Amino acid sequence: MEKTTTNDTIEVLNDLVAINNDRIAGYEKALEELAPEDADLRSLFADMIRESHDMRNALGTEVQVCGGEMETGTTNSGKIYRTWMDVKAVFTGHDRHAVLASCEAGEDAAQRAYESALTVEDMPDYLRQILVEQKQILRVSHDRVKALRDQAK
Repeated sequence: MEKTTTNDTIEVLNDLVAINNDRIAGYEKALEELAPEDADLRSLFADMIRESHDMRNALGTEVQVCGGEMETGTTNSGKIYRTWMDVKAVFTGHDRHAVLASCEAGEDAAQRAYESALTVEDMPDYLRQILVEQKQILRVSHDRVKALRDQAK
């Protein structure tokens, strides 16, 4: 694999690490916003945090295999997303539907990030397979959040 390709691959993988960091921080924030009666969401969000930790660590391992260092921060959009969630919570009074809608928006962003990463040329097939599998895991989570949001209307 030539150097430019390796650097591009590291950059793409680190972007997905940052998206997973955003997702962890977003769900941690969502946990703080939940009302006491939302115990079902507490367990769901905790599962999603674990899911993103696992995916981030798998991606970080591949970044290191390629000779890079794993990203430790979040994306700028993630910071904006969390700030927007803070503001929304002030106005909604910890409304279940609003929290789920915010989480769904975050899940949509993660889907777009993985979709974009999969369009990168010259990515090794084994990495592409990892991304396809992670995107599918995220799709299942997205659909769970969306279904709960729809029920909360």
